[in-house]
Amino acid sequence: MITRPGLPKLVATDLDGTVVRSDDTVSGYTHQVLERIRATGIPVVGVTGRGPRLLHLTRRDLPEAEYLVMAQGGTVLDLTGPEPVRMRTETVPGQVVTSLLEALEAVVGPLSMMVEALDAPDAPLWGDPDAAWRYPDAVERRTRVDALAGPVLKVFACSARYTADELLAVARRLVPAREAEVTQAGLGYIEICPPGVTKAAGLALVAGTLGVDPAEVLVFGDMPNDLSMFAWAGFGRVAVANAHPDVLAVADEITLSNDEDGVAAYLERLLDRRP
Repeated sequence: MITRPGLPKLVATDLDGTVVRSDDTVSGYTHQVLERIRATGIPVVGVTGRGPRLLHLTRRDLPEAEYLVMAQGGTVLDLTGPEPVRMRTETVPGQVVTSLLEALEAVVGPLSMMVEALDAPDAPLWGDPDAAWRYPDAVERRTRVDALAGPVLKVFACSARYTADELLAVARRLVPAREAEVTQAGLGYIEICPPGVTKAAGLALVAGTLGVDPAEVLVFGDMPNDLSMFAWAGFGRVAVANAHPDVLAVADEITLSNDEDGVAAYLERLLDRRP
């Protein structure tokens, strides 16, 4: 892989809240700059909490991506060929999640839950939709026992009494890392994922396939689910101005907000000052 001096060898970006604006669109300006990045020979990787059921939407929002890390790192797709090639799919047994939810509820009280078990395009979530969920996803009402009867990609859980940050703090004390990974992505829910599944782990798989060292990777993000790749990447960790305080605190640099096309503005400056 040949890139110009002074540029990263891989650019990875979160989608929602980072390149996707508050009106759920990506600007033409952002697409133009990402195409300039690709024209230098630098792969663009989309790294998102969205599950593979949202592949069509994700490809529409980020058509420049040659790889996608989805489901918080549980699904990794190679888009360089005529059809997507799945490089990784991770699930967690439903009975494990059931036990974890019960342990959480013993401390925080009842939780509303939705399960992402299917990865077919536009597949429904299973469970109990809550007012906190702002997206128009299809949700098939199922009991917890039914929804968690088999392996799942991840589970969303929210509390009427605790914010997502507060619930995440409790979950991280109670949930053993060997059983599940927990995070939150700004949706009002925590997300319970398979053990070892993080954005960093998925991105590392892509980078390893391309022969790119973490020190050569530039990443953009906005929420706690992006912290793992901020800790992993070495070329630069850039937060948009609207990012969660925990992300702002560890970022190397802060760019404009998602609504101001901060990722594109940063990348354009990087391209324009290259040797």
